[in-house]
Amino acid sequence: MAPHGHSQKEVEHRIGNPPGRGLLRDVVYGGIDGSVTTFAIVAGVAGAGLSPFIIVALGIANVLADGFSMAAGNFLGTKAELDDAKRLRAVEKHHLKEWPEGERREIREILRLKGLEGEVLEAATDAIAANEEAAVQLMLEGEYGLAGVDPHPQRAAMATFLAFLVAGFVPLLPFIFGVPDAFTWSAMMTGVTFFAIGTMKAKWSLEPWWKSGLETLAIGGVAAAIAYGVGSLFNVG
Repeated sequence: MAPHGHSQKEVEHRIGNPPGRGLLRDVVYGGIDGSVTTFAIVAGVAGAGLSPFIIVALGIANVLADGFSMAAGNFLGTKAELDDAKRLRAVEKHHLKEWPEGERREIREILRLKGLEGEVLEAATDAIAANEEAAVQLMLEGEYGLAGVDPHPQRAAMATFLAFLVAGFVPLLPFIFGVPDAFTWSAMMTGVTFFAIGTMKAKWSLEPWWKSGLETLAIGGVAAAIAYGVGSLFNVG
């Protein structure tokens, strides 16, 4: 665990500029799904004994269409979160104006649950209740469980699409370049991609890198095996 500075200047900067949830979830989500869905197509078509040209055509169509679809879905989902936070912010501002005493009780209860008591609790409650923005933010976090930093729909969508695009093209590369025994190479390269995404995810986790890598590899491998098995049922060879 890397330490961070605790000088007054460093503390003010870090607390005043929280990173929010970041883009890790979007990158991992897009990368894993890009690898899994594209290799599932490769495995299914290869299992059916169809030509490499069909594999490349379907794979590229999947990378572009499904990648855009995922990015659009992530954009709309993240925007819905942002819109809901804005709605709740407006609700709390209305409540502060119409029912100030009831809202003060809510503020006091949130602070009590954070460990404040006695005169300190009453003084903190009065100070926050007198500051509309501070009161609204405290209730968004304490009453609704929302983070203090708004999500960014555009960034989330772009991160998902780019991760899907990069990881999704990996299973297709041996077929695009006409490598002998392309399916074997595709399987190995996709496995490496699964493992790499898992190890990258472990950087933000207490889980060992190798365990996270193997977990991701296992999940992707199961999806690929299912696709290959279904494709084999329709083998035209």
